[in-house]
Amino acid sequence: MRAEQAAPSHYTGDKSEYVRAMFAGIAHRYDLLNSVLSFTRHKAWRRTAVRLAAPNLGDTVLDVCTGTGDFAFDLLRSVGPGGYVVGSDFCAPMVSIGKQKADARGHGQVGMMVADTLRLPYPANTFDCATVGFGIRNVADVQQAFREMARVVRPGGRVACLEFNRPTNPVWRPVVGLYERHVLPRIAGLLSRKEAYEYLQASIQAFHSREELTEMMKLAGLGNIRLKDLNLGSVCIHVGSKL
Repeated sequence: MRAEQAAPSHYTGDKSEYVRAMFAGIAHRYDLLNSVLSFTRHKAWRRTAVRLAAPNLGDTVLDVCTGTGDFAFDLLRSVGPGGYVVGSDFCAPMVSIGKQKADARGHGQVGMMVADTLRLPYPANTFDCATVGFGIRNVADVQQAFREMARVVRPGGRVACLEFNRPTNPVWRPVVGLYERHVLPRIAGLLSRKEAYEYLQASIQAFHSREELTEMMKLAGLGNIRLKDLNLGSVCIHVGSKL
């Protein structure tokens, strides 16, 4: 089953609207849940993704499906005082929280806006780098999302995808699966909406394989694609360069 179809059994209708409403409902607890459910490891995963995406000082970069903007602020540290970061997401309540962060610590170098990753409102060849962290799984058309990210990046620029995946090691796969199916939703239910993290587990299990994501990136016009597994293989980074 494809990620475009992934959702709990009670899901009906348009995936984009379902995901938008779901994240709007957990926006106020989103940052807390990320830290609790990943044991704060999400910060190290993002730092690794930034290092592999390799933005340079002074670059202009884009983070799509940015949520509350944490990936955007990690990128800001790499582009330095002369750089600029745009964080975009189609969920307005998440972007609103990101704007509050940008006002407090963005130094005028982080712009947050409501935008759909499948129809990015930016001209072609605008950014030096584009990233997505734990968001590509939630779009209605993964191939189109990669096409849009590649379109807005300059030739030679990088596109980086940080996302959950299934461990390839047969020893760790059931251990990780047990946590995602049983532990994660129960903890999330104590702090926020359990439904959102039931969806998380279902969407991970139905998501595209590493190999399928690689092929999608190639079809989007990206080459020199590199992969790096993290967290026992339950997290994977893909990085490609625009041809």
